[in-house]
Amino acid sequence: MKKYQVKAEGATRLEHDLLGDKEVPSVAMYGVQTLRCIENFDISRQLLSEFPQFIKAFGMVKMSAVLANHRLGLIDNQIKDAIVAACQELIDGKHTEQFPVDMIQGGAGTSMNMNANEVIANRALEIMGKERGEYSHCHPNDHVNMAQSTNDAYPTAMHLGLYMIHQEVIKSLEKLIDSFTNKESEFAKVLKMGRTQLQDAVPMTLGQSFGAYASSMKHELKHLESAAKELLIINMGATAIGTGITAEPGYAEACTQFLKEISGWKVKLADNLIEATHDTSSMVSYSSALKMIAIRLSKICNDLRLMSSGPRTGIAEINLPPKQPGSSIMPGKVNPVIPEVVNQVCFRVIGNDLTITMASEAAQLELNVMEPVLVHSLVESALWLKRAFDTLRTECIDGITANAEHCRYLVEHSIGIVTALKPFIGYANSTEVAKEALEKGCSVYQLVLDKQLLTKEQLDKIFDPVNMIRPVKISF
Repeated sequence: MKKYQVKAEGATRLEHDLLGDKEVPSVAMYGVQTLRCIENFDISRQLLSEFPQFIKAFGMVKMSAVLANHRLGLIDNQIKDAIVAACQELIDGKHTEQFPVDMIQGGAGTSMNMNANEVIANRALEIMGKERGEYSHCHPNDHVNMAQSTNDAYPTAMHLGLYMIHQEVIKSLEKLIDSFTNKESEFAKVLKMGRTQLQDAVPMTLGQSFGAYASSMKHELKHLESAAKELLIINMGATAIGTGITAEPGYAEACTQFLKEISGWKVKLADNLIEATHDTSSMVSYSSALKMIAIRLSKICNDLRLMSSGPRTGIAEINLPPKQPGSSIMPGKVNPVIPEVVNQVCFRVIGNDLTITMASEAAQLELNVMEPVLVHSLVESALWLKRAFDTLRTECIDGITANAEHCRYLVEHSIGIVTALKPFIGYANSTEVAKEALEKGCSVYQLVLDKQLLTKEQLDKIFDPVNMIRPVKISF
């Protein structure tokens, strides 16, 4: 990934900030403070422009702020209309290339906030018929950032951007759950051995395995949805530390109401703005929910790799879709590459959760300056998981087939099925059959027939999948 390069050639305009004058490319909608960020932070080389959700969120935040300030009589109609129009363009997905700042930066997000302020101000100036940089008519700080601080505008935009990403994650997860559910139905009559501690336990159906996967993901989806609701609690109006300095009475409530209307979500103002300004627990909770999904999903992928192992010398109960040759030296080898890559995604999500935890813990006094790495890690976890859901579903789960006859063979030759026979032939007989089957390497099924402990009809009734997979009373 290449560092964003500022165009050194061509026309420029002179802009000024606290540190002095600086030439900004005339083609740029951003200004001097964005330019300083580009020069200072070459860290992840993942730019804000790559995450349009956050740019849209900034458009929502800045539009809500200007509408609230206009309602309070602080901004005239012309400036308000121009800023609103510029914000709407960001919400519509325009001008993403004008956000070239690194996602990882010092300053608690000030560079991102100023990037948004400068782009909106310069686009508003164009809408007003002015030139970029003529800030006396519409200023990034005085107008676009009125009654705001980075410390409320930035986290609010990050929360809303994350909520947009959350909606994408949920859609992909729901599709994966549907895929597991389809396999539950498809494999409902495929009898196989259940295993505990990697040893034969008792029979079940392959469909039950996939039904359990669907159920586990449904549980975690609910937890994720619950955690996401906390992202809609915002601190707009807190300004610098939560006291609301520079904001008019009623601004916080008005801004929140406008943001609720613009987004269409149940956005809520935090009860205590001082606490909300340094607190990042909502993002920690969301990361924790993603981590739980990763833990469950990684277990599922471990199972898929085990159940498809072999195919000649392993368990080989299922066949994963062959996706690519598995070796540069061993002809004919095909590896379970899709579950493997999803395992690795899950490991990354679990690791990111530690970063997020430490970044949240690093809050000091009235602010947490580590939010950029927290947000970046959380975005990576969410988007990687989303892509993992899609990849696992389309490239693996949907194409899985069952080796039904082999599964039943393993059941009939497993010592574990004597547990199902115990109510009918007694514990002593079951123990004797198990011992002999183990010593001779023969089938429990055949031994029971040979010893005339049960008839074939009785055995087949016991081993009917309908009778093997749930509590049931069998009578002969």
